[in-house]
Amino acid sequence: MRRFKLIGLTGQSGAGKSTVSKLFAERGAMVINADEIVAELYTPCSPCLKAVAAQFGADIINGDGTLNRRMLAERAFSSVENTAALNGLVHPFVTAKLFEQLKESKDIVVFDAPQLFESGADVICDCVIAVVADESLRTQRIMKRDSLTEEQALSRIRAQHSESFFRVHADFIIENNSDECYLLRQGEEVYNTITNGVM
Repeated sequence: MRRFKLIGLTGQSGAGKSTVSKLFAERGAMVINADEIVAELYTPCSPCLKAVAAQFGADIINGDGTLNRRMLAERAFSSVENTAALNGLVHPFVTAKLFEQLKESKDIVVFDAPQLFESGADVICDCVIAVVADESLRTQRIMKRDSLTEEQALSRIRAQHSESFFRVHADFIIENNSDECYLLRQGEEVYNTITNGVM
């Protein structure tokens, strides 16, 4: 029997998922961050990095063996097919690392994963929370956060699931079309609902 409740946290790029994830960590949840796992997987000479370079070109690896993330992003988000190819390569590695970390877990665990549904990890979660926001707001946030052009930001957005997909497949929706206080208030309400067992 599980010693913990596993919450899947996902959502659209630029919607504010990281803010919600930080809130849950402050409330005492153990947060496993998929992006941090991927960063570890992309270390020089790693099997994951070699597989990605074989698919997207050896030139995505810098002279010092590190990944040229911007170049990979440009290629991976240039089409739905390329995004799916990257996901197919990386997700098995991420899932393996997730299960390793879950061995020592207890109480409330949040798996913070932008690609939660794509990886299939949603099926092992007790519930799924999705953070969504209007496309125009997300575009501006991504441009500011990652120093991208509007075209590059939209390319990332359109390589992901639509808001309607998240609304259909998630158990809880948190909207971030207002200020941070409103976002955090929604996060508190959802977290309390889940941890109090009212689902």
